[in-house]
Amino acid sequence: MSETGKPISRIDGRMKVSGKATYSAEFNQPNMAYAYPIRSTIAKGKILSIDDTAARKEPGVLEVISHTNAMRLMPIDKQALEKANAGMVCEFLPPFQSNIVHYWGQFIAVIIAETYEQARTAANRLKVVYATEKGAIDLKTELPNAKKPKMLNKHDVQINVGMAEGPLNSSPQRIDQVYTTPAEHHHPMEPHATIAIWEGSDKLTLYDATQGVEVTRDITVYFLGLKRENVRVISHFVGGAFGSKGLWLYPIIAAMAAKALSRPVKLVLTRQMMQTNVGHRGETIQRLALGSDSVGNLNVIRHHTDTYGNLSDFFEPSGKQSLILYKAPVRETTYNVAILNRGTPFSMRAPGETPGTFALESAMDELAYQLKIDPVEFRIKNHVSKDPMKGIGFSSNYLLECYRIGAERFGWSSRSMEPRQRRQGKYLVGYGMATATYPAGRNAASAKVLMNSAGKVTVMTASIDIGTGTYTVLAQTVADGLGIPVKSIEVKIGDSSLPASPFAGGSQSTASIHPAVFDACVMLRKELASMAINDPLSKLNGYRPEDIDYADGKLFVRGNAQKSDTYLDILKRANRTEIESCATSLPVSGNGFTVPSPWCVTSNTPREENSDVQEHSFHSFGAQFAEVWVDEDFGTIRVKRFTSVQDVGRVMNEKTARSQIIGGVIFGIGAALMEATEYDKHLGSAVTRTLADYHIPVHLDVPPIDVYFIGKPDPHISPIGARGAGEIGITGVAAAIANAVFNATGKRLRDLPLTPEKFFGA
Repeated sequence: MSETGKPISRIDGRMKVSGKATYSAEFNQPNMAYAYPIRSTIAKGKILSIDDTAARKEPGVLEVISHTNAMRLMPIDKQALEKANAGMVCEFLPPFQSNIVHYWGQFIAVIIAETYEQARTAANRLKVVYATEKGAIDLKTELPNAKKPKMLNKHDVQINVGMAEGPLNSSPQRIDQVYTTPAEHHHPMEPHATIAIWEGSDKLTLYDATQGVEVTRDITVYFLGLKRENVRVISHFVGGAFGSKGLWLYPIIAAMAAKALSRPVKLVLTRQMMQTNVGHRGETIQRLALGSDSVGNLNVIRHHTDTYGNLSDFFEPSGKQSLILYKAPVRETTYNVAILNRGTPFSMRAPGETPGTFALESAMDELAYQLKIDPVEFRIKNHVSKDPMKGIGFSSNYLLECYRIGAERFGWSSRSMEPRQRRQGKYLVGYGMATATYPAGRNAASAKVLMNSAGKVTVMTASIDIGTGTYTVLAQTVADGLGIPVKSIEVKIGDSSLPASPFAGGSQSTASIHPAVFDACVMLRKELASMAINDPLSKLNGYRPEDIDYADGKLFVRGNAQKSDTYLDILKRANRTEIESCATSLPVSGNGFTVPSPWCVTSNTPREENSDVQEHSFHSFGAQFAEVWVDEDFGTIRVKRFTSVQDVGRVMNEKTARSQIIGGVIFGIGAALMEATEYDKHLGSAVTRTLADYHIPVHLDVPPIDVYFIGKPDPHISPIGARGAGEIGITGVAAAIANAVFNATGKRLRDLPLTPEKFFGA
């Protein structure tokens, strides 16, 4: 019986709840020192002087590093970064190389001491003199100076500029509204942390809280000018990431500090530093216009985004889903990007689609109401079966089933078209829905499977488990690939010395790694079968490879299970203590993330897959349904229940996948009702400095969440048929909630989060 798909509990769960799972900051080293970074207190300007005299006199202080004495790093060269496989670096600002300040909170120095407390205390004694310049803090104020970028992640972003105006003006039915989303922060429970250990002058090991040991290694290699084989990055467990871990340059600071002292150094960021130095979702102002004929057939979609960037090429790509969803013959997406003196924005769970689906799906609800068409029926009417920009079919698309099943499970048929028709005591009750979508990426990945003569099987790949269940699902794949129980499998991941795998982002890990793992199992079985077929003492001797099947830790003749040979007996007779195989699966789409070099160099040739890549567009789809209760007296909004139906291809583990969708929905509830980072308009510092200020959902904010998977394998993304489930769960959630608020109250809220003051202002 197949292990894949079963709701198996996490094999690493006991380690986590018992405290035995070791996170990056917990690999303490002998003679280890502690680093505490110093941040700028201005948003823009120059450092005129840094006086570290008093800081160096503090007990335990070992060194103070700033631009005045730091080792020289490789400068930013985008072409060189790409060539070095380090182009994903989040911020073009190597630490301590200049006296220029680009944002409040920028790292300008680091103090290293015998203890963390000593380093932090000494930080208060550092004296910095600045020449302050007027910073660009507010998005609206800076929009007149905004740039119009042409590309993001090698994709055009200014699409069909000016083409929507005519169709909009001639559409019998249209809406044109502005929707806003605030800056938001990732706030994983585990803080960002690195321990740096040098061996001699040229070998470096980093224990780092990262989403990609490969990328972190390559970025380190580039900036420190080291040989790739001399840098090892280890990250066995990650306590949440959501796009914020692995591409920032604080590990370089730890390495610089360790180099200066010739001893191991630990650097752990504070919650306040996580507000400024490791990315966030940028604020957006989106103008969304839709036009249709009199019966609801869309003619045009126009989606314009105002947002901001800083020390990278990244900006929030909120128009992505507007190029994929719905049957509109004309669609236009445009961007204005202001440069602000805030910490650099970067990818946060479902970048682009999260704020973008709020705008598009809110607008779809508005036009459906204007047309007096049920919102589900309006989407079905405008469903598109091909990628409208590429003109090719999707690798698989069961969005219509998501709508149908979601409506049935939720009880959508009892919804009234007109607002304010349902009450529960003093509460107004409303139903809302929205479409979910996210690209399905798959990159090259390698994996090794090793079996020893004692029956232990180990699977190895550099991939990361960022809390999503990678350990468990890898074991399930090997169990199916070899016909052995999950409990007999050891999973080794999170180490750059293992077979290469891509960055754990863009919902690509499952789709990338598991085909390689399964191929490695196939190769290993074939070698065992060859050994048995050519062994006169085996019951399989003389049979053809195509006659051989497998199950329960043995090979047998198909149709005659009595003629069998166990894996261990085959190894024993061959005097082999172990057998291994390594495979590399090929990419179908990079989704903007780095493709690692194939790792496996064996006689086994990886199976060529997906020769029809150019014939299919790879996306996942879903439908979100929300019930809200609104207290008009206080303007409070509560989500009382939620249904999420998802088409993500084959589901590898129903339990861990369901947990991912639940997490995404909770993330979406936070974005809809409470999450926002507020900045001081003069200093540019984050005012919401801690989790006491930055509100996120707690248990009482989370309703029952019904998750259902279509579960049909994607026949084109890989032989496994699985797409990622990490990010699609958040998309469409905020819009479903906002649409439900309108159905409950008749008030249309277009500015996130939907707080009481906005309710009363509507």
